[in-house]
Amino acid sequence: MTDDVNIHTHGKAGHISLNRPKALHALTLEMCHAMSDALGRWRNDDSVEAVIVDHAEGRGFCAGGDIAFLRNSALNDDGASGRNFFHDEYQLNHQMFAYPKPIVAFMDGITMGGGVGISQPAKYRVATENTRFAMPETGIGLFPDVGGGWYLARLGGRLGQFLALTGARLDGAECLWAGLATHYLPTAKLPEAKARIAEHPDRIGGILSELSVTPPEARVAANADRIAKHFASDRFEDILASLEKDGGEWAQKELDALRAKSPQTCKVALRQLAEAKDFTDFADNMRNEYRIASRVIVRPDFAEGVRAVIVDKTGDPKWAPATPEGVTEDLLDSIFAPLPEGEEWVPLTRN
Repeated sequence: MTDDVNIHTHGKAGHISLNRPKALHALTLEMCHAMSDALGRWRNDDSVEAVIVDHAEGRGFCAGGDIAFLRNSALNDDGASGRNFFHDEYQLNHQMFAYPKPIVAFMDGITMGGGVGISQPAKYRVATENTRFAMPETGIGLFPDVGGGWYLARLGGRLGQFLALTGARLDGAECLWAGLATHYLPTAKLPEAKARIAEHPDRIGGILSELSVTPPEARVAANADRIAKHFASDRFEDILASLEKDGGEWAQKELDALRAKSPQTCKVALRQLAEAKDFTDFADNMRNEYRIASRVIVRPDFAEGVRAVIVDKTGDPKWAPATPEGVTEDLLDSIFAPLPEGEEWVPLTRN
């Protein structure tokens, strides 16, 4: 167990509260294990009828995974401990997706990367005025994992491809509009919502609907047609060319954003979402993402991206390959290839 997650029960609800405020509740391996163990205990506990997932204090909800740990693994142990982290984190993601009892995730604050992975599997996903949702991995040489391929591929109007490539942030109103959230509540109403859910877990949908308010206008909706048009292709070069041809202010802003990302992981993300759309089993998606993660973590772009964006904060990553054209189909095939026997990702034997 770890002090970085508070785990307890209230009434008829299990309660998992992330408690690593100095790191914006970014997930560690120990946190993933503690959450998974709690879900395993509660699965067959008749006194627990629902699960609440939130954060304890400070800005939340969860800023992602432990990036410094993953970079250290890439540089010092050939990615071995990083692969172990991904494997068990993905088991937690799958465990939540397949969980037989309703999970309510309160995305009250920053919800990025690993935070997406533990909120999107929930049946009820509550956004607030504080929600800031993003999958910004292409900016550090990673890709939208933790089930991101599954969720983003299923958004309409190519919004998922736009979010995967640009790392654009959505607020709570935009999350509700896109279907990434099921309800929009003011932060001030969250304590009441949690207390009532713990008392009446058979009425979660009604409770959240009663406490919901009309959100502000979803700003991203104004650009929906542009997103659908310019991000229509699964070829990164086509998307760049479409934005270049447009010449407008919005297109130029998105073009500049894409040119700052890792060409390798932009192409990886597009292929990832294209494949994920055809999966009918979430476990197949997680197996695919683990193959990608196992390769991408030890490729040059990851350590370099984290250095430039997070460690040194110079904002000048030197990507390799440096251009989209340099990212060949053979390279992509090697990243997506099955792992050797005995090394593939597998779900937990009990969920």
